[in-house]
Amino acid sequence: MSSMVVFTGCTLDEIQNPNSPSEETFAENASQADIQLLAVGLEAVMRNDIAFHYNSVSILAREYYDLSGVDPRYTGELLKGPLDNNGFLTTRAFAAWYKVVKSANLLVPAVENSLAGFSDETKNGYYGFAKTLKAYALLMVANRNYTNGIRIDVEDPDNLGPIVSYENALSEIMDLLNEANSNLASAGGSFDFNTTLGFDTPSDFSKFNRAIAARVALYQGDNQQALSMLSNSFFDLNGDLWTGATHVFGLTGNDLQNTLFHVLNQSGQEFMIHDSWINDAEAGDLRVAEKSNLFDGGTVLFDGLTADYQIALYDSNVDPIYLIRNEELILIYAEAQIGLDNNQAVAAINVVRNAAGIGDYSGDTDNNSLIEEVLKQRRYSLLGEGHRWIDLRRLNRLNENYVPLDRTGDNIIDAFPTPFTEGL
Repeated sequence: MSSMVVFTGCTLDEIQNPNSPSEETFAENASQADIQLLAVGLEAVMRNDIAFHYNSVSILAREYYDLSGVDPRYTGELLKGPLDNNGFLTTRAFAAWYKVVKSANLLVPAVENSLAGFSDETKNGYYGFAKTLKAYALLMVANRNYTNGIRIDVEDPDNLGPIVSYENALSEIMDLLNEANSNLASAGGSFDFNTTLGFDTPSDFSKFNRAIAARVALYQGDNQQALSMLSNSFFDLNGDLWTGATHVFGLTGNDLQNTLFHVLNQSGQEFMIHDSWINDAEAGDLRVAEKSNLFDGGTVLFDGLTADYQIALYDSNVDPIYLIRNEELILIYAEAQIGLDNNQAVAAINVVRNAAGIGDYSGDTDNNSLIEEVLKQRRYSLLGEGHRWIDLRRLNRLNENYVPLDRTGDNIIDAFPTPFTEGL
């Protein structure tokens, strides 16, 4: 898949197209082929810098360290703070996610004003697709900025909306997901374009939309709503844990590789799991062998940090990266049931535990104990998938009991600052 649209911030930088159309051309006079390219481009641009997003939030949670020495800021500024509001650790992922938002904001009016004369069903397919991915991108940047807030309304670069609080951002993201889902319900039986995320029809894509909505509801602390959203998603207690929406990668043409893949035992690839993840695992946990590799060069030491196990989530540089998958949904279900039906929570926990080869849960079943157990299973099942830092923060556990500080001067950072240019 090649990216057809490339944006930075709230300004259109370039549209890579053999006919070199302007933004105005897409907005007013796009052909069916143009619109299809914009949809493909929206999906493709989501993969840009995705490794940087996952690496930075995973390092903040001390899931793993970058001990390759490629840039001292990964073991310095990112672990000690304060984060520079004009540095790449702050601005890079922020810009990448807003490229997705900008792409979606271009696609919607382009469909509405296209020369193709689309039917209402076809239009709704594009709208539901664009708004869902826009909501996903806004959720990613909201989770990074947290209490520093984000802009939701960026459609007019000359008249940007206000920076809103994290809570308000989640509410507006949920509204956008619901709006997108309504579009999808009126989109007929097929899309007018090809998607590689794994949900190829409007009805299937609605299940992906509801899965993201369940995640948002969990972040809002609304367990009943999370369960409602799950009931209309692809959640399946008896299903494959790896069913889900994926970014795909390739080695041909202008395609991208999965840069979260690291060659095992190779110098320069020292992305090392924190020792506590290995040491705290239950005996026989299959996830340890599946996701880690004992570095055969011995203990890796850089900048006063040491580790023995390399992260090994991906087998090749074309392995897919998941946006969301069934194992997360099962754990959302387990958490949402706590305090409502703890037996159901335990049953869901046991699905994940048995898949990991560690048998049924045998601990206390009070609410706090079950939250701790869900948090533990999320730690091992969702390693490196961008959740640990958010989980600890939303459950009031972003502290030294859960985040090891390995050196004097290291600190726990709970949010990225608002980029300098956004505060102007």
